[in-house]
Amino acid sequence: MRAFFEGIQSLFVDFLFKPLDLLRSLELSNWWLANIVSWTLVIICGYYMVYWCKQLQSHKENNEENQDTTAHSFLK
Repeated sequence: MRAFFEGIQSLFVDFLFKPLDLLRSLELSNWWLANIVSWTLVIICGYYMVYWCKQLQSHKENNEENQDTTAHSFLK
């Protein structure tokens, strides 16, 4: 059983976390490149939040939004 868990450790430490180790070592020379994953996720989330707000606004303008407090049976 010990070999099984050591195999899992080897998989993660030696293979799957190598790109993260590269980013960690890159941080000493260039902070912006080291945080490229975080910046990419911030940009993607920001884009979809703007998209979501635009969709909410278009539904509100078309009077498709149901603001009745009894829209759900558990609110009655």
